[in-house]
Formats: sequence, C-alpha cells, structure tokens
Amino acid sequence: MSYKIGLFNDSFPPTIDGVANAVKNYADIITEKHGKAVVVTPKYPNVTDDYPYEVKRYLSAKLTSKMPYRVGNPFSPLMVRKLRQENFDLLHVHCPFCSALLAHEITLLDKNAPPTVFTYHTKFDIDIDNFVRNRPINYLGKKLVLKGISYADEVWCVSKGSIESLRALGYRGDVIVMPNGTDFVKGLAEPKMLAEIDRMYLIEPDIPVLLFCGRMMWYKNVKIILDAMKKVADAGIAFKSIFVGDGPDRPAIEQYAKNIGVYDRSIFTGAIYDRDKVKAFFSRADLFMFPSTYDTSGLVVKEAASCYCPTILTKGSCAAEDVTDMHSGILCEENAEDFAAKLSLVLKDRQLLKKIGQGAAEEIYLSWEDSVGRAFKRYEYLIENKNKRP
Repeated sequence: MSYKIGLFNDSFPPTIDGVANAVKNYADIITEKHGKAVVVTPKYPNVTDDYPYEVKRYLSAKLTSKMPYRVGNPFSPLMVRKLRQENFDLLHVHCPFCSALLAHEITLLDKNAPPTVFTYHTKFDIDIDNFVRNRPINYLGKKLVLKGISYADEVWCVSKGSIESLRALGYRGDVIVMPNGTDFVKGLAEPKMLAEIDRMYLIEPDIPVLLFCGRMMWYKNVKIILDAMKKVADAGIAFKSIFVGDGPDRPAIEQYAKNIGVYDRSIFTGAIYDRDKVKAFFSRADLFMFPSTYDTSGLVVKEAASCYCPTILTKGSCAAEDVTDMHSGILCEENAEDFAAKLSLVLKDRQLLKKIGQGAAEEIYLSWEDSVGRAFKRYEYLIENKNKRP
C-alpha cells in the first residue's frame, strides 16, 4: 500500500545544512521506492522547486541578516486548512520550532489525525547554552524545544549519544535510534576528478592529504585540528590539508592558521554544493579529520567511509559510536596533543590508513536508501497501529 508522508522542516534548499540534506534524501527515496512524499517548509523568495515531489512552502520572514534561515508562520489558517486536505498518512517533523507547531496545528482536535514522528537531529541544549546567556530566556528556549518535541507520538534520535542531549532538555519519553545515511554510492570518484583537484590546488601526487568538510565553526573543534597540524608540521612530516566548507568563523579560522604557520599547508575552498565534487575531495583524501563533539551523527563520517577514507574522531563523540579504533577509524582524546600523536602515527604508514579506510567502508557506511527503508518500515507500523495510541 502506498502512503503519503508529510516531511516538515524549517530548512530546505536553497538553504543547505545537515537536516535539510536529510529531509531531501527522505523525500527523494520515499518518492522513488516507497510511496508519496510532500515537503512542508518556509517560503524563500525567487525559489523554484523542481523536484519529483511536492514542496509546499508557507509564509516566512528573514531571521537576521547574518543567518540564511527564515522563520515561517505556522499559524496561517489558510495553510493549515490546505495541509489538512492533503490527508497525510503520517507527519515526520525534523525541527522543534515552526515545523513542530505547524504539524501540531494540523492534527489539533482531530480524532483521526495521522501519527507524528519527530527526529532529534541537533544538540539544542548546547546551542541554547552557547547563544543564550540570559538564564530565564535560556530556560524558556529549552522549554520551547521540549514542547515542540512533546507533540510527537514517537521520537527518534540519530545516534545513542544524542539521546543524552534530549534528556538534558527534560524529555523523559521513549526514544528510538534511527541513524541517517549518505547519498554517496560506495566507491571512489572518477580519476579525472581527482587529477583535477591536484591540478587546481597544486597538490603533489605523493603527498598525504588531510581533509575537513563541514561548517566552518569553532565549535566543530577546528582549533584542535589546526594546533595538531602545527605539531605534525614541526615534526617534519609532510602533508597538505583541505578545508571544504564555509561559515561565520571561517575568516577567524583562516587567520589563526596564518598566525600559527600552517596556512601555507592548507587550502580553504569555501562552500561546495556539487555533490560529485565533494565526493572527489573525500576520494582524494588519505584521512578525514572530524574531532567534533557537537554533531549528533556526523554524516560526513559515512561520506568518508563510502570513499574508503578513514576518519580521526574524538573518543566518546556521537560520530565515533560505531567506530573500532585502528580498524574502522582512529580515536583520540579531545585535545591537540593526542590528535597530533595519532596523525603522526598514521601519516607515517599510509598502508595502515588504507586498511582502516577499508574497515570504515565495510562497517561505517550506511546508504540513505537503507536508512530510509528502515524508517519507512516504522512508518508502516505506526500508520497501521495509529488507533492504538494512548
């Protein structure tokens, strides 16, 4: 039986982030393999949605001049009425703010309302603590997030570690771990694309390449990467590092690299949206660097694994949950000293790096097709048993 799934999120292309990427892949694969998907997201000016599924956008306003996100109006009676007429079989909410409020408006006072699933993608407790210093507002912010989550019939987390963040907000209900996947097919990019990277960035073919890919934010532990690179460089070990991505902290990160003397070994590409090009960077790299303890899942680790590229991670982080040290990844303490020691060890043995990369491909890789397939089986269970909800 074909089901219609409503996918609700506060971000979607043209805004690109990890959650928007997840929602897009859910919509793509549901449409291709399982049923019908409808994405519900705030409206952006001058955007044409050319997808094999419907994208329903509702009125929104710009958040701030520095942020690419827009705030939608979840209380529009016209939009609520239109969405109720869609007769969704299930609502899957990916953000606890406007998306959760809009989904709640649709199901409010409806005895036959479809079940609602909420996926907790982001450590909102850390975000709120970092950006909201006023204690009463901090408290209210966390309560708002918790309220948005509480509307759901079932809550999913993308990793075991993210459950701790959810509990820190005060959520005490049941949780199911439903990991995200990657849209990369397992295998290397075309050789001509790898050669183009070497040509464009003047990389010598035999030099080890270190890669970081993601938002250029200090909270990703980028300082640990740069300080470790400095120690490895001072030890006389050759390497080239590539930083793919953009973000508010990028100018400061580049300046810090200059200050400590590793900028000449580094390449900052800025944001790259072409997925084939991103895959080429993972394929060219000998090692992916991802010491972040902020991320709840670390999709980039699976992207690296798809290209047989091992990742160096922080012990105990969410991204390191399924990693076996020196077999499917490299684990270190959350400091530059240990990070540098592990870098030095593996850069001296590139055959070991290849062996670990093979282990990552076998044990860490998870496709979006498999990930959404698991999720859809759970959708079917919830839809078929919706009358048994408390």
